[in-house]
Amino acid sequence: MRADRVFAYGATAGLIADRILGDPRRGHPVAAFGRAAAAVERALWRDRRSNGVAHAVVCAGGAAALGALAARAVRPRPAAARIALTAAATWAVVGGTTLGREARAIGGALAAGDLDVARERLPHLCGRDPHALDGQQIARAVVESVAENTSDAVVGALVWGAVAGVPGLAAFRAVNTLDAMVGHKSPRHLNYGWASARLDDLAGWPGARLTALAAVAAGPDRRGALRAWRADAAAHPSPNAGPVEASFAGALGVRLGGTLAYEGRVEHRAVLNGAYGRPVEVADIDRAVRLSQRVTWLALGACVALRYAVSRRPGKGRG
Repeated sequence: MRADRVFAYGATAGLIADRILGDPRRGHPVAAFGRAAAAVERALWRDRRSNGVAHAVVCAGGAAALGALAARAVRPRPAAARIALTAAATWAVVGGTTLGREARAIGGALAAGDLDVARERLPHLCGRDPHALDGQQIARAVVESVAENTSDAVVGALVWGAVAGVPGLAAFRAVNTLDAMVGHKSPRHLNYGWASARLDDLAGWPGARLTALAAVAAGPDRRGALRAWRADAAAHPSPNAGPVEASFAGALGVRLGGTLAYEGRVEHRAVLNGAYGRPVEVADIDRAVRLSQRVTWLALGACVALRYAVSRRPGKGRG
């Protein structure tokens, strides 16, 4: 069976498994990778970019190598084994169902007027300081996190799976996890995490654009999504979160961005879709989750087509 069909069947099965099962409560492969990356950091940390480069190469390269070894091991086996490996890898690296569950749990707490529970759960979704936020600001943070993580936790992985198979799936999730661990601008990681942050920007670029395109196609306000993306994305400090959050803001008809608080730091960001959107409401959390789900399946279709194109290049044969 050709590589494009293996990816199509395996990635679809993996997304269905994620939709049914979500993330495991214990023994998640990404958590195991995080523990290994933390051990590497303890061994390599110096307040130098060069050490951070070594950390990124060892961790992301190691994840890609493990994926390549697994793919090589099943290559001589029947197609079902290759499909099963792709499905397992896809299920392990995507997190769309857990993203939606966490978002809706916070939305439920806000709808019930339980601000304390909403603040308690928010760190499961993003790195904002929940105690500095009121109910409307928490709802906005959730919608922004759903938008950004649709790209980071789902679409980006599918893109690299389409390009490079199981090693691509593993490598992308490794890079994204490294950015979450050391890519932020804390004093400890300002230099050490530079390489991981830049690598995440590079790896996330195609997935973010595909996510934004899918949000335009799948959103309730297509013109608004495209308008906000074109007008406001560049004002966001992240080259990848900007297109995604702006397109979601326009598609949903809301305003995102503004003042944010991270671990004692206050950031004043540009408002996305400010001229046309309204403030985020609690009900918009569920709308954002449903948009994220539609974006996921549209992105899968695009990635299957991409894998078909990759497998048909000269020199490419059975996968």
